[in-house]
Amino acid sequence: MTHVPTPPLRPRSEDFLELVQRAKRGRLKLYIGFAAGVGKTYRMLEEAHALRKRGVDVVLAFIETHGRTETQALVAGLEVVPRRRVVYRDVAVEDMDLDAVLARRPQVAVVDEIPHTNVPGARHRRRWEDVVELLDAGINVIGALNIQHLESLKDLVERATGVAIRETVPDAFLRKADQVVNLDLAVEDLLDRLRAGRIYAPEKVAQALGEFFRDENLRTLRELALREVAESLGREGDDRSPSSPDERGGATRGRILVCIASRSPRANELLRRGSRVAGRLNTDWYVAFVETAKESPTTIDAETQRHLIATIQLARDLGAEVVRLKGQDPAATILDFARAHGVGHIILGRSRRPWWRRLVGGSVADRLIREGREFDVQLVADADAAEPRG
Repeated sequence: MTHVPTPPLRPRSEDFLELVQRAKRGRLKLYIGFAAGVGKTYRMLEEAHALRKRGVDVVLAFIETHGRTETQALVAGLEVVPRRRVVYRDVAVEDMDLDAVLARRPQVAVVDEIPHTNVPGARHRRRWEDVVELLDAGINVIGALNIQHLESLKDLVERATGVAIRETVPDAFLRKADQVVNLDLAVEDLLDRLRAGRIYAPEKVAQALGEFFRDENLRTLRELALREVAESLGREGDDRSPSSPDERGGATRGRILVCIASRSPRANELLRRGSRVAGRLNTDWYVAFVETAKESPTTIDAETQRHLIATIQLARDLGAEVVRLKGQDPAATILDFARAHGVGHIILGRSRRPWWRRLVGGSVADRLIREGREFDVQLVADADAAEPRG
């Protein structure tokens, strides 16, 4: 994965064209921003025009201009694949026509708003899955998303901004990208664009300024976007480093192990934390569930089963290897697995058991800290105990 800075001598379209010409599989280029209005769609359309001028067969598989005049003007002169029209609950909805793009089979397809949820009944639930199918079919994709939609950042963004994130893209999808371009913009300039009506219609500006487009929110998201792209560049550097266990930093730091329970209220937060740590260290990570007699499939109720299944699916979406461990002593079982699989860092939730009950034998976390001195053990505090936003 590569962060592509603005080249001084040649356009990005030429860089991506080199990848397209060498590719035996579909290549992926992502434009990442920290908010609507930073110019992701505009830049994708500019690149599409540049590729077309160089003889590349490029189509707009899905573009959302949001009525912005400057962006809309760039659609002219480019081939647009007609959208699929679906009636859902008596409402006509338009979406990307995946089958039409596959049948058209261009060299490059431009796909906007990748975190989008597809209409019920579509082959895939999310648009990023449509993109994966295009890539698997050998079609190169240029796409866009905002940093707050990255799955592992969901909890962090929601706590920092107070804004609920309903649509996410797995970190594993971001790691598929051959090029990642961060579209940075000063917060003051973005707010000027908003007030001038260049992002939303004038009647929506006041609401946006009072909610998502608050100054502190934008600064937080901008910092996250800059950090994520910088870390992706660091991971690429590690990928080019020597691959032996003694020479690679990720291997010497050890793998990450996230421990979950069948009904852990903080399971999703733990998984996103583990994904972030594994990404920073450029190492593999595991998610472990210890199946005791009290938590066997024949013992836990149907609701708990559904919760566990959803947690395991999220772990896989985030790129973890999920393991079910059997044992009556969860702490000992976890330590045995960690020692046998090169784990260096263990992440789990802080126990909710009363302090006076933990004195008798200790909680799993207490025992991991006491008996696993060779590991870094990180306890994730209960999010409910965090200070609420004012």
